[in-house]
Amino acid sequence: MTQPPAEEIIRGSTTLSPVVLVPEIRLYQASEPMSVWQHTERATGRTGLDPPFWAVAWAGGQALARYLLDHPEAVTGRHVIDVASGSGLVAIAAVMAGAAAVTAYDIDPLAATAIMANAEANGVAIPAACTDVLSGLPPDGTDLVLVADAFYERDLAAQVLRFAERSQARGAAVLAGDFGRAYLPRARLVPLASYDVSGLGALEDADVKRTTVWTLRPE
Repeated sequence: MTQPPAEEIIRGSTTLSPVVLVPEIRLYQASEPMSVWQHTERATGRTGLDPPFWAVAWAGGQALARYLLDHPEAVTGRHVIDVASGSGLVAIAAVMAGAAAVTAYDIDPLAATAIMANAEANGVAIPAACTDVLSGLPPDGTDLVLVADAFYERDLAAQVLRFAERSQARGAAVLAGDFGRAYLPRARLVPLASYDVSGLGALEDADVKRTTVWTLRPE
């Protein structure tokens, strides 16, 4: 995306503001994601673009980010990957909580740019890889996999679970944030903590969603 640059689209369609549950972190956020979607398609002259998931601090990401900052022992010194990173909120929290290294993955090129812009706004540096990490094995050395808000569609949820299981088999811990979407694999998860995430009226079916941080149950 060259006309206009992706970062210009992001900064021009969102506002840099604190995250409700994680005010330590600021993100480029949209008050109404649909308007960002329309703005992006007009700016690029393209249609059929991915929804701007990167422009929203979703409930699961907020809960998982809060958990990492409140429980730095879960991440300190670890080599972390953040799957379907979106805005990069969870990846930023992992860095702030003391991770040794964090890489954020998302298949949307705009998300990759948003991750780096948000990281810069919070004084951290996070590599953003625009690639489908779910189709293979976690990178060598990964010992913590983070994923939030990725269980809203059947095929994607199954793919995320398979990747999480492969990661666990290679020695990595897995943490997920989700309020209980339709395809959340509850039987494979153990709850760790729950938070009331507010300000979601424009995104979900309720303004406040009780959202849980889960870990993958050992097989």
